[in-house]
Amino acid sequence: MNQDEWSIQQIAKIAGTTSRTLRHYDDIGLLTPSSIGHNGYRYYSPSALVRLQRILLLRELGLGLPQIAEVLEREASEIPALESHLAWLRQEQDRLRRQVASVENTITALRGGERLMAENMFDGFDHTKYKDEVEQRWGKKAYADGDRWWRSMSADEKAAWQQRASDLGRDWIAAAESGVAPDSDEAQAVAKRHVEWLTGIPGTPAAAPGGDVKGYVIGLGEMYVADPRFGANYATSEGGTAGAEFVRDALRAYAEANL
Repeated sequence: MNQDEWSIQQIAKIAGTTSRTLRHYDDIGLLTPSSIGHNGYRYYSPSALVRLQRILLLRELGLGLPQIAEVLEREASEIPALESHLAWLRQEQDRLRRQVASVENTITALRGGERLMAENMFDGFDHTKYKDEVEQRWGKKAYADGDRWWRSMSADEKAAWQQRASDLGRDWIAAAESGVAPDSDEAQAVAKRHVEWLTGIPGTPAAAPGGDVKGYVIGLGEMYVADPRFGANYATSEGGTAGAEFVRDALRAYAEANL
């Protein structure tokens, strides 16, 4: 190793990832080490670090590893690609800054007994960004019902719902990484919770009386694999779509047996 290279352990620690993930990236040709030491350790040069930074940035956008490989191959020039991503990050930074200011203003008003100004409370929030997509997939009534349900909940209820979704994602990943089969008792227990969670969301086919719950659950599992935005919620340490595929297969098994 020369002075301009870092070991796989060093890079894993600095980048907040794992050696296992970096070895997987090497195995699939996404991130090749700059050199291999006599001890078999992988070492990475500055150019490899730039490539890893781009990989992690694209993962933050929810892209799967195959899509990331395509982007890196298509956008071979590093500086323009990073400049484009930097522009997006700055937009997100501005949106988050406005959200922080909105919440701070609300807290200040509540503490001081001041009148709340609705026009100042939601700067930086965009709860309707998937409106067109939902309406296209499931109709305008589906979006209207879901939107009305979300607006009707208290802050605590929204936090509890989000925690439930987060717990499901965590438990799906743990099941997928444990090596159990999608139709195992462990995986099917998580699938049951997932379907119960879905049927509690107004506007979805799973919640509609007489709706095709089975078809909806199976179709949703397929979407988790096809759409990297959703598949990212179930990404395991191995990367790729393996986690989403596990969820899809477990949901299909549950739907076939119970719905």
